Amino acid sequence: MKALTYQGRHDIRYEEVPDPVVASPTDAVVKVTAAGICGSDLHIYGGNPFSPEVGYTPGHECVGVVVETGDQVTRFRAGDRVMLPASVGCTLCPTCAAGYTARCERAKSMTDLCYGVSPQLPGSQAEALAVPYADINLVRLPEDISDEAAVVLTDNAPTAWYGCRRARVSPGETVLVIGLGPVGLMAAQSAFAMGAARVLGVDLVAERRTFAATMGVEPVEGEDARAAVRDMTGGRGPDAVVEAVGSDATIELALKTVRQAGRVSVVGVSQNEAFPFHMGLAQVKELEFAIGLCSVHYEVPVLMSLTQAGRITPEAVVSHRFGLSEGPAAYELFSSRADGVHKILLDPSR
Repeated sequence: MKALTYQGRHDIRYEEVPDPVVASPTDAVVKVTAAGICGSDLHIYGGNPFSPEVGYTPGHECVGVVVETGDQVTRFRAGDRVMLPASVGCTLCPTCAAGYTARCERAKSMTDLCYGVSPQLPGSQAEALAVPYADINLVRLPEDISDEAAVVLTDNAPTAWYGCRRARVSPGETVLVIGLGPVGLMAAQSAFAMGAARVLGVDLVAERRTFAATMGVEPVEGEDARAAVRDMTGGRGPDAVVEAVGSDATIELALKTVRQAGRVSVVGVSQNEAFPFHMGLAQVKELEFAIGLCSVHYEVPVLMSLTQAGRITPEAVVSHRFGLSEGPAAYELFSSRADGVHKILLDPSR
């Protein structure tokens, strides 16, 4: 079959790879109908992979149709339309059984927990992929949820909701979202759904700020974001900050901008093992700080209901669609952060 492969920094290729197979009676094979490119994929593309190997298929967001199942798969059959949560659970430990797959007790590293970050679990930017422990790691899709919405529900929307939930967003509060890519945009939608009165948004790209404004976000303008946020909040600062970038500078901005006794929730992926956390600042300000990886399985039932009710619109963040064969160009475009690029979907049928 055809798939994208990661061959090194800024080197994504469209080429032939082995077909996925049912290697275990608990596995399934899914034909991909739509796959997403995530901000985490850009970390890999930019030369900051989660594994030293190359040659594997990236991607951890997709929707598809079951084409084959192992003998012990009982909840799904060929022809079922499904989405694949980005977080992969063993389903055997108590933590996974409770839905917290990102905390799987049997996982040794991130390569056990996510498709497309190493050769261990080939990713979704392909014509098909194998799904381990399919009864838990597949989610049946209702007919009234589109492929576009469903791809966002595999990772971006749950990560955003998780970030807002960890920030304990409450009715009437002011929330600052740092980074207005797909996760940040969904964090804004999530904050409003949780009752936030105001959502402020920081991003270096002016077009992203403008687009976020169509969702009710108040863009933070000017070169000094911290000063601008203080002006917008009467000198007090936001009640909660959701950081959706993962850079040292943006995490630091979150810590310095939030109000006294405020809450900071980091869902941007940071690979800095020596981040200079301002312990004194956090202590003096009496801050709550949360960071973690989203267990999609736990968050997605609520988000499915909110999507069906029209309370959130995940499909609204999708801006571009490419054929799978155009994957290298799609990565280059997404990495450029050009005007109008928010979320890119790949369609293997094109």
